[in-house]
Amino acid sequence: MITYEDLNLQNHKITELTNILNLLLADRIICDAETTQELFFRYMDLVQKHLQVTETNIYSQLLSQGDQKARNAANSFMSGSKEIKRVYNNFLKHWCKKKTRELVIKDYDRFLNDCEELFEMVLDRIQAETEQLYPLVRKVTGDAVNVA
Repeated sequence: MITYEDLNLQNHKITELTNILNLLLADRIICDAETTQELFFRYMDLVQKHLQVTETNIYSQLLSQGDQKARNAANSFMSGSKEIKRVYNNFLKHWCKKKTRELVIKDYDRFLNDCEELFEMVLDRIQAETEQLYPLVRKVTGDAVNVA
C-alpha cells in the first residue's frame, strides 16, 4: 500500500537532493568526489523509483475510475513520464558508467546544462504532481490517505 505521505516523502527527498547537487555540481572539482557521485546516483535511483511507483499506483486508477478529465490528466502525466524517462536515459548513457556508478564528465559546461535540464524537469513534475495529480486522485478515489 502506498500513501500520499509516502509519495510526498519521495518528492521531498528528490527535491532535497536536487538542491544539494546543484551546489555540489557548481564546483567542477567536487563533481568527481566520491560523495558527490554517491549522492548523484542516489538521486537518479529515487527519481526512477518515484516514476515507477507513480505509474504503477496512480494512472490506472485515473484511467479506470475517473471521468474524461481524469483520463486526460492521466494521459498527460504518462506522456510527461515518457519524456522524463527519455531525458533520464539519455543522461545516463552520455554522462554515467552505470556498472561502476561513476560520472564521466568530459565537457563540464554541457554536463552542467544537462543536469540543470534534468533537475528542472523533475522539479516541475513534482510540483505538478503535488498541485494537480494527487488532488485529482483523491477526488476520484475518495481516499485522502492511501493512493493504492
